[in-house]
Order: sequence, then C-alpha cells, then structure tokens
Amino acid sequence: MTPGARVAAAIEVLDDIEARRRPAADALKDWGLSHRFAGSKDRSAIGTLVFDALRRRASSAFIMGVETPRAIMLGAMRQVRGMSVDEIAALCTGQAHAPSTLTEAESERLASADLAGAPVHVAGDFPEWLEPSFIAVFGEAAVAEASALAARAPLDLRVNTLKGTRDKALASLAHLQPQPTPLSPLGLRLPLTSDGRGPALAAEPAYVKGLVEIQDEASQLAALLAAAKPGEQALDLCAGAGGKTLALAALMQNKGQIYATDSDGRRLMPIYARLERAGARNVQVRPQRRGGEGLSDLEGRCDLVLVDAPCTGTGAWRRNPDAKWRVRPGALDQRIADQDQALVEAARFVKPRGRILYVTCSVLREENEDRLAAFLAAHPEFKSLPARDMAEQAELPGLVAFASRFGEGLRLTPLTSETDGFFIAMLVRS
Repeated sequence: MTPGARVAAAIEVLDDIEARRRPAADALKDWGLSHRFAGSKDRSAIGTLVFDALRRRASSAFIMGVETPRAIMLGAMRQVRGMSVDEIAALCTGQAHAPSTLTEAESERLASADLAGAPVHVAGDFPEWLEPSFIAVFGEAAVAEASALAARAPLDLRVNTLKGTRDKALASLAHLQPQPTPLSPLGLRLPLTSDGRGPALAAEPAYVKGLVEIQDEASQLAALLAAAKPGEQALDLCAGAGGKTLALAALMQNKGQIYATDSDGRRLMPIYARLERAGARNVQVRPQRRGGEGLSDLEGRCDLVLVDAPCTGTGAWRRNPDAKWRVRPGALDQRIADQDQALVEAARFVKPRGRILYVTCSVLREENEDRLAAFLAAHPEFKSLPARDMAEQAELPGLVAFASRFGEGLRLTPLTSETDGFFIAMLVRS
C-alpha cells in the first residue's frame, strides 16, 4: 500500500470506531480481515496512524474546525508527526486509494490554526466530563499533564533478578539500544521507531528465556515499594496477567509464598506461562470462586496484600488512547465502588502489623486519596504510611519528590516522572 492509501485506511477505521463505539483494536482487526491484501507492515502503520489520531482527537478537531474522522486524521498528522501542509497534501492526492485532495479551508487551517482559546479538555485531549477532576488534581498544569498522557509511551522492561542482572540484560539487548530507567533500579527503556513501534521482543532470547519482562517503570516501582521480603506471605488480590506477582517473586528470591488471584479468572490465564518463563517457584495461583471462596485459609495470615485496584485507567492513556474516549461518568462510579470493595476485602487477609499496598493506574483523586480517606475513616485499625517512610524502606529515597499533595501516597505521571500515571500508597495494620 502507498503511504496515502494507509492514511485513507486509517480514516476508514476511525469512522468505524466512531460509528460503532468499539475498541480500536477490534476495528483494526476487522479491517485487516476484510482487506487481506494489506501486509503486516501496512496493518502496523495503519494502526499507528489510528492511535496517533485518537491521542489528539479533540485538539485536532478544534484545529480543523470540524469533528470528522478525516479532520481528526489531518490534524493529528500535523500535531503528532509534525508534518507540514505540503507533506500532508502530498499524501492526499485522490489517486491510488489515497484521500481526496485538501480543500482550501483544510489547507488554511493546517497552516495557521492553533489551540488559542480552546477549553482545557480540548487542549489536553480528554473527555469534557473529566475536566473538573483534572483541574482539581493538576490546577494550571492540567493541560500540560493531560498532553503528556496523550503522547506515545516508551517501551519499558523489568529485569528479572531470578535470571540475571541489569548489566546482563543491557549486554543481551545492546543491539536494541536500551537505557537504564531513571527511577527503577531494575528497569530498561527501549527507544521507539519513528512510527511509534517497539521492537519485536518475541524474537529476543533475553525475553523468551525470562531475563526481562515488559513492565512500565511506574508498575516496577509499585512492586518495589511493597518491600516484599524473602519468607513472607503475600497475596496479590487483583493479579490479572501477573506482572506484579512476577516482580514480587523476584524480590522475595523465590522464598516464602505468593498467592495470585483475581475476580476474573480469565485474566489469570497468561500467568501460568509467565511464571514458568520467569522461573518463579513460590507462587500459587488461586482462581476465585463465587462468594470469595478459595481464599478463606489466608484470612489474617498475610504480611502483604497487594491491591492493584480496578480503575478508569486514566494514567495509562499513553498506551490505550482509545480507552479515554470510551470511558463514561458511570464507569467512574462503578470503579469507586470496586475500589472500596477491594480495600475491604484486602483488610480481612492482613495479619497484625501486616500491610496493604494500594495501587491504581489513575490520576484522579476520586480513585486515589479519596478512597484511602474513606477506608481509613471506617477502619481505624489501619494507618497510612508516610511517603518518606515508603520510599526509605524500599531504598528509593528519590521517590519522596513524588509525594501526593492531597494526602499520603505517591503520585507518578508522564510529565513529572516520565512513567505512566500511577498512585501508590501503603496501609499498615496496628
């Protein structure tokens, strides 16, 4: 396919996403199935164009003066890829399946329109109903913080210390030009290609043999802040595919016991292969049954309960740009209820002087500090560990710089820490 034909295909996919209110991945898959002539490179390039457009959907429509898939794509090519009017016009020839030529109005707006006077939610590219929440957290920096959440995310890896050191991983992946992450002592950051793609790790021996795992630096820091020690009893209550479970197993040097569970058993399925690849031998996978059965023997026994709480995912928009346009106000209310329930559930497994690590990939106070405050008000037997103490016990004193201004806990964002948006807090039982 020609570059212009790829742009036209991306516009077609955007139209499908908008018309059917569906995830971008589903729309891209269906497009590929109905256009089998498109090769893997074509499909990858089209996907990158679609995600770039979704990152800057609101601001691109504002610049172009109309909210259509074509306008959003044209605006995104200027904003995300830095293309000039002439470069965009060269792709819109109307020939060989390329988009039709630019109109005079489109050329003028691409040349001179800007975001002056745009509302905060438009300039920052996020849903209007979330504007009060973003301003409450970030104030005058709301646009800058939201814009950082709309950027492309790097590819971070965590070194599995059960298999080797960061120096060994750096040497094994030297051809990919990895760099140590600035905050996590176990992290590597791989540069993206010009089209926003990362390397094919499935072909890398370091990945296949379990020396490294894909994990954003913020998620690595969350596991490190749990301060899990060899010999402890730990419960990963919302384990999902097991990223933090694997990190805890390495920190505990395969000593003690980790119980990995999730309310949705389907999310646990990838964990089995990942455990084998990582060489993690101190993990029991416990699928939950109706009514919470299957965990009763752990009540009051755990040194650590990790709650990677279900949330709106606002902090992960760099990786899931289409998700921010699908989230609705009712989803926030549901997630708040889920978070409150998860904290109450966690409390019954914590032994005296044990701890809960509460983690979300959200930047909203409603899902973070407000949830801690509500839990602590109802459970006076728990206290929140100050951010300084969290950082020092994990031997990461530099993280004190990210202490929340709204209560206990740490806040990480793409703008301040160059990670996904994460909230991490520790609750200790008396």
